[in-house]
Amino acid sequence: MTAEAKRTANPTHNAPEFRHPSEMDWEMGRFRNATKFLFHPTPERPTVPNAGFLRYAPGAGFPLHKHDFAQVWYIIDGEFQMGERKDGPGTLVYMEDPHFENEMRTETGGTVLFVQYPGPITGGRPIYEGRMNLKAAPPPEQIDLEH
Repeated sequence: MTAEAKRTANPTHNAPEFRHPSEMDWEMGRFRNATKFLFHPTPERPTVPNAGFLRYAPGAGFPLHKHDFAQVWYIIDGEFQMGERKDGPGTLVYMEDPHFENEMRTETGGTVLFVQYPGPITGGRPIYEGRMNLKAAPPPEQIDLEH
């Protein structure tokens, strides 16, 4: 049975969606990091996760902040100090909702694959607009650390 025939036979199921990082340019994130959000929620599809890549320059980081959504990080390259821990390539980090995200610093710089999704406990949804697709990073005092 073809994919189209399967969709027609059972319209309640969605087909997989594919994206490749080469299909988009790096954008500015709120913590002066580079981002490639291959998937993100929209008003028409609010439960789509934020998923893609975060790239941090050597010496970059972010302050302690909190989220009502859940997320997973996979460190591709570099070393990241989060709280008392320092982890490198191959490390998988799970952050249940709601959570405080520890202050993070990287002396090496590095890249993280991440997925942020609606929290099963809080129902909090990941935020994309105005946080990850920026023309310039906001001054630190203007960053909302409550979401």
